[in-house]
Amino acid sequence: MPKAARIAETSPHASTRIVAERIAAAGEISRAELARVAGLSKQTVSDAVRDLERQGWLRASGQSRGALGRSATTYRIRNEAAFVFACDLGGTKLHIALADFTGAVVAEMLEPTDQRSGKHLLSQIRSMTGKLARKARLARDRVRLAVVGIAGVVDPRSGRLAFGPNVPAFGSANVIDGMRRAFGCDVVIENDVNLAVLGEYWRGRGQGVANLAFIALGTGIGMGLLANGALVRGAHGAAAEIGYLPIAGDPFEPRNVAEGAFESVVGTDGILQRYRAAGGGAVTGARDILEALNGGDKIARKVIDDTARWTAIGIAAVAALLDPELVVLGGGIGTRPELISRIEAHLARCLLRPVPVVPSPLENRATLLGAVATGLDQIYAQAFGAHFLKSHATISEAA
Repeated sequence: MPKAARIAETSPHASTRIVAERIAAAGEISRAELARVAGLSKQTVSDAVRDLERQGWLRASGQSRGALGRSATTYRIRNEAAFVFACDLGGTKLHIALADFTGAVVAEMLEPTDQRSGKHLLSQIRSMTGKLARKARLARDRVRLAVVGIAGVVDPRSGRLAFGPNVPAFGSANVIDGMRRAFGCDVVIENDVNLAVLGEYWRGRGQGVANLAFIALGTGIGMGLLANGALVRGAHGAAAEIGYLPIAGDPFEPRNVAEGAFESVVGTDGILQRYRAAGGGAVTGARDILEALNGGDKIARKVIDDTARWTAIGIAAVAALLDPELVVLGGGIGTRPELISRIEAHLARCLLRPVPVVPSPLENRATLLGAVATGLDQIYAQAFGAHFLKSHATISEAA
């Protein structure tokens, strides 16, 4: 019997956690099958299932045929047992979704971000969440938690926005308290790229990859990192801030100290500056330069080649320090094949064992899905002592 199962046989809480994890992973399963896959006795499984049913987390959902042709009741997590709000708060767009206890999005809205002030933004959130609840025909008190992704950092002690260049000014206001009132429930605020790597781990190319890097390349450059399946935060919540790598740009330049030397070169502004300085035509963004490259523009080709080379150097630095199994690229231009093929070619030249680099299949939804998974992970931990992401990831569990 595996060690976890031996502990569970003597601990009702441990057995409930294991049973909840197995049901969540299977979607629907009988008690006999639960006993087999969890390595628990049938009586222990029956006690745990009965306890979860009594608390309202499970429902008997159907019948399955056993080995002798007998019908067996199957169980699944009640999708309506709890709900979460997931929010991707950007400088130009505000994307909010309402998800049920299985992670299914039941309603969502996308609006331009009200940039006038923090007060106006909170009013917009309150209005959008009210509309989502009505659309789903759901009482607001059924929503247990909201998870908000922002391009910044909130000080957990004061609740103030310590760094959020794309978010409307909140002044000295407690952002967390304001968000709680706007959403009507408890709130977790997390860096958007940290949520994006969790979204990739749950639903993207990073499924089953315990050591994973997600790099968003667009207006700026940001990275979220998983090590052994856990989010890497660092001493001050600033781990994986790849834009501040002291490469490519001058790390002693005052502007680069504030905004990041690496980002000054591989972000959109740096790409545009190089293109224009070399005599390129009229463009408004990095995507225009990629289109010019595809049209045979030699200046565009040189600028994109240089961008790919510097990006590869940044990824090589990450690989040397953190050894990820996979790097997923997202953001405004990160998924473009013209860029990825060039990054791969440069990595092959500067690493003995190049880390695989792939585009995100989630497009602009990685942060939103990561927020859903984070919210459900917290509710699972409170309810079962289990973890939603662990239950749904396709990684093998240690005995």
